[in-house]
Amino acid sequence: MALIFQRLARNFIKNGYFPTDEATLAGVLSALDIGGATLRILDPCCGEGTALAEVKQHLTDCGAKVEALGVEFDAERAWHAKGLLDTVAHSDVADVFVTARSVGLLFLNPPYGHTVADRAGTSERARGDRLEKLFCRKAFPWLKFSGVLALIVPHYVLDAEFAELIARGFGRVQVFMAPEQRFRQCVILGVKRRSDRPDPQVAAKLEAVGRGELPETLPDAWTEEPYLVPGITEGAEFALRALRLDAAQLAAELGRLAGHTLWPRFPAMFSSAQPPNRPPLRAMSRWHLALALAAGQIGGVIRSKSGRTLLIKGDTFKEKETHVEYEERRDGTVAETRILTDRFVPVIRAIDLTPGPGYGDIVTIS
Repeated sequence: MALIFQRLARNFIKNGYFPTDEATLAGVLSALDIGGATLRILDPCCGEGTALAEVKQHLTDCGAKVEALGVEFDAERAWHAKGLLDTVAHSDVADVFVTARSVGLLFLNPPYGHTVADRAGTSERARGDRLEKLFCRKAFPWLKFSGVLALIVPHYVLDAEFAELIARGFGRVQVFMAPEQRFRQCVILGVKRRSDRPDPQVAAKLEAVGRGELPETLPDAWTEEPYLVPGITEGAEFALRALRLDAAQLAAELGRLAGHTLWPRFPAMFSSAQPPNRPPLRAMSRWHLALALAAGQIGGVIRSKSGRTLLIKGDTFKEKETHVEYEERRDGTVAETRILTDRFVPVIRAIDLTPGPGYGDIVTIS
């Protein structure tokens, strides 16, 4: 088959990253078919997104509606993948949440090598764990039961621990050598199963591959029963979220969700516009005016008949008034009782705006 994105993929070969080669990807695609009308597929280290875009195109050509999701740590590759796949998180896979058992196909070609250990050392035991294992432990729970695994890793990483991890969670496990042997890769296909015990035959087969007993090469055209990618459950909740979101992705997400957030309603919810003041039903008495002024409800510039201009503002403060009472007890002692009473004191202050020597003075109106 013709792979339309491989030329783009090779533009990103740098910094130890190598996309899935054309022959290996073609062999994997020939083994896949659809098992539902609507599919969800995921690549937890999607690179520039070309390989998973090919998988999506193949399954779409088979007659399904496909949602392709990816996670990528490198910024340049992640933003390129955002243009090819439906949803891509620019994030470390350890900082991503995906709903458990929600994906029908897990396409996984993880980084190869060891993690950095917390301490310096020269022995194999002092080195960090294999990246391939870390990615599998993180991503396997995202695959639904009956979901399909397509895993591409160097054959020599299949030690007893890795073999048991795969044998415990998957059935119909088949392993092939990749057509491209630059990195001594093998291709593992399997179907997620409900079990908490590893299949000993599968574990033994994978361990043998890890020791160097290499299987046959992945065929160009699949002749056996295809691996059917199951459909998603209609109405089931699903989430793919980066726990740490940078500014660029936040801006892109808000732009994508324009009209579906609270931002369009922000002016209406937080508008500072005040409705017009309604006049009282009848003229206020001097007592009402003084009360409203002291409560801070009335303020502004006033001018007296003598020509004095003041900018006034009233307020009310609470003070504590102390009253002491003494009471003589039967034994001759004296009890002292302090009574604190709240007293509200209105204060009206003004700024003198009258031209002259007192201009700007703050005065208190009693």
